[in-house]
Amino acid sequence: MHGNLKAGCFNHIIQLYLRKTYSKYLRVGTSSSLTGAQAARKVLDENGLYNVTVEEVRGHLSDHYDPRAKAVRLSSDNYHGTSIASISVALHEVGHNLQDRYNYAPLRFRHALVPVANIGSNFSFILIFLGVILSSANLLLLGIVAMAAAVLFQVVTLPVEFNASSRALDIMVGSGLIRNDKEHGARKVLNAAALTYVAATVVALAELLRFVPMFTGMQNDED
Repeated sequence: MHGNLKAGCFNHIIQLYLRKTYSKYLRVGTSSSLTGAQAARKVLDENGLYNVTVEEVRGHLSDHYDPRAKAVRLSSDNYHGTSIASISVALHEVGHNLQDRYNYAPLRFRHALVPVANIGSNFSFILIFLGVILSSANLLLLGIVAMAAAVLFQVVTLPVEFNASSRALDIMVGSGLIRNDKEHGARKVLNAAALTYVAATVVALAELLRFVPMFTGMQNDED
């Protein structure tokens, strides 16, 4: 329980750091003066990805790439914004599209894990709850395995997110969307965003490990 609280606290700190960093660089402009949507469209076209759409979506930092619809979706601040933060987030999502196009192995593996991870997320706590209520080590173990599948998905997500950020930074600097003196700010935004996935993985892993001693103790009681 203590470890789980520490993980939750770590996650909260990272979320605060992301909001602070994003807000700071949302007020810092770029040399290109392009909006996030225009920058995304420019890079997509330069890579021959004319079929990929750039769309505005509701929500704060709700930006994502939809591989099924082949769409880069940007929240309003980043779709219309001309800041370092807006360009960084927009090109991070374009980075996912480039991963998709060039069959980046961790992304393919993550896509393959989606059905298993969904099952794990939906049924793990039900199985764990039943295992505890019925004092069944087997049900508890099934729940732990299901939860482990969801945690594995989050672990595989880490290299996917860091790689997309790395691609975004290389593109921004290489194409002149930001000057070298603005690279530090873009790196901070991208790193802060990536750290949120690290924090989420730490929380999920701590939650998983919380049930392992419970299973061991239950199994010993059955013996």
